[in-house]
Amino acid sequence: MFRSLVSSALLVVATAVVLAAAVGVLHAETDYDRAVATWTSPEEVNAWIAANFSYDAARAIQLSATQRANNLVPISQPSAFFETGSGVCVDLARFGVETLRRVAPASHPRYLMLELEPVQIRGNTLRLHWLVSFQRDGKLFFFADSKRPGLIAGPYDDVQAFVADYAADGRRVMAFREAETYEKPRRARAATRRPAPAAP
Repeated sequence: MFRSLVSSALLVVATAVVLAAAVGVLHAETDYDRAVATWTSPEEVNAWIAANFSYDAARAIQLSATQRANNLVPISQPSAFFETGSGVCVDLARFGVETLRRVAPASHPRYLMLELEPVQIRGNTLRLHWLVSFQRDGKLFFFADSKRPGLIAGPYDDVQAFVADYAADGRRVMAFREAETYEKPRRARAATRRPAPAAP
């Protein structure tokens, strides 16, 4: 009888240890979580981007309009992106939006997709470019731009004013779209795609 009780008690303890370990694995805190817990502003997120982001040209080809039709390449999770700092515009934009939603949700971060004049690289068409907008004191600011990592542009009264400035500094912007997600909108819920403002 005593041995049976001891065996049962040991089994309960062993089960509890296994369950605790499993819960610990599922909820293990990552380096990204620890960083986010210390950041309080877009400037701190931006400082990390300036110090750590590197552009992955090979991945840009994989995510080009030509390649994406045949290759479903996932966009990097912010925690995975934090480990390497390497990616393309949409990886960086996802990191910026999702991190800022945790760090400073009142800034209302959103995706800004620019449809640029297409360029061809080794037979692959690249046209879409992603970055992040956020609000402060009634004005708009833009950052997490793979073409200008570490820059916070603003303040602007509206997105159109930023797009006009952006086009003046580089490739022609054909159209743009603001969105809550980087994922392609369904037809019934498609976000408004607006033509870019005419160049002055």
